Amino acid sequence: MKTVGLPHDEDSGAGRRTGAVSSAAPASLVTGGEGHTRAAIVQLLLEEGPITATSIGTKLGLTPAGVRRHLDALIDSGQARAGRSAPWQQKGRGRPAKQYQLTSVGRGRLGHAYDDLAGAAIRQLGEIGGEQAITEFARKRAQTIVAGIDPVEQHTPATTSAKAAEIAGAFTDAGFAATTRKVGAGVQICQHHCPVSHVAEEFPQLCEAELEAFRNLLGTHVQRLATIANGDCACTTHVPLFVLPDTDTKSASTSTAAQPAAGRTNDSGRSAE
Repeated sequence: MKTVGLPHDEDSGAGRRTGAVSSAAPASLVTGGEGHTRAAIVQLLLEEGPITATSIGTKLGLTPAGVRRHLDALIDSGQARAGRSAPWQQKGRGRPAKQYQLTSVGRGRLGHAYDDLAGAAIRQLGEIGGEQAITEFARKRAQTIVAGIDPVEQHTPATTSAKAAEIAGAFTDAGFAATTRKVGAGVQICQHHCPVSHVAEEFPQLCEAELEAFRNLLGTHVQRLATIANGDCACTTHVPLFVLPDTDTKSASTSTAAQPAAGRTNDSGRSAE
């Protein structure tokens, strides 16, 4: 039997990676043609974008010319866009490399199953139980995603980073293609895909409940920087790695302690003796 080797053309794949594009992906790129190659590139843009063309070529075993051809086609169709690397992302000297990521159009083509049905169901829920019912539904949904994750016990940079990565893993399992990255004095949880983004446009309670779950598990104030539902390229949440002293709480405690005993009351409402 004749063994067919991997051709060294622009659509060959010799790289390996984990995740949605498995270690068998390179062989499928060869046998599946350009459609499979472009799908693999789209998957990388989804999971790891912004990403450089060089990194894409390395992971999929494609030549620079082959990667650029597919990226140009995705940009022309409005599915991807390019931008320059931020200073903190630049390695070495020279002009910042271009980084590519999916647009809302590109993510939209990945499919949003049952969006209409989900939207209708939540609207009906709101008519029956009001806004509070929608909020409770959103909270239960977020809690289901992170079920099994314990809140961080001691807030340190290492434990907070590890907990953020654990949360990202849970959201990836739920279809959000989430990752974490260190940025300055914090870490960011990036959800590169949102399977309910179209529904979340109408019901922001879904996004708010996710943020609440992050805060409860991480034990610190986290801040949403961007959301796919608002048209951004990813849902990005900033998590500070260092907790500032709660001066308001300390001041309140000091003030309470300084009150005369006669000015305080016990649980029964009577003045303390």
